Amino acid sequence: MNLNDVHRGITKYKKRKRIGRGTGSGTGKTAGRGHKGQKSRAGWSRHPAFQGGAMPLVRRVPKRGFNNKFALTVASVNVSDIDAAFEDGAEVTPDLLKAKNLAKQRYDVLKILGDGEITKKLKISAHRFSKSAREKIEKAGGEAIELKVKTTVAEKVAEKKGKSQAAEKAAE
Repeated sequence: MNLNDVHRGITKYKKRKRIGRGTGSGTGKTAGRGHKGQKSRAGWSRHPAFQGGAMPLVRRVPKRGFNNKFALTVASVNVSDIDAAFEDGAEVTPDLLKAKNLAKQRYDVLKILGDGEITKKLKISAHRFSKSAREKIEKAGGEAIELKVKTTVAEKVAEKKGKSQAAEKAAE
């Protein structure tokens, strides 16, 4: 084997197959579709999940559980990550954490967890704090400010009940 044989037969891009260009090309006339039948006609394509007529996987696997449309998604950030990303005396907000890619996904509630150590005095704002995280932040001389969580379903129900009770009292 010579050096010029190393890449022989290896091509970066496969050459496009030109079909329907005369019988001499090998893929002329029927253009690789065979004769007649549904598959030879225009517009035919198999459903991507089609399994040859067998019962599809999606129908074989049973349904399970339900999707709670009221569930709050919680993003968590550890104290050690915050300590590494911010300077001493900085004010840490959920927007800043998102900007620094510490809270990556979309969330309703941001929770600060107490994994690792914190050495800097930081003013951290979040929706929830674990007990150990709050202790570590305050021990380092910082401040843990709890933000209000977007209204939960329970709060909405209570608010509605309160309004209806107030309306009843006003009517009396």
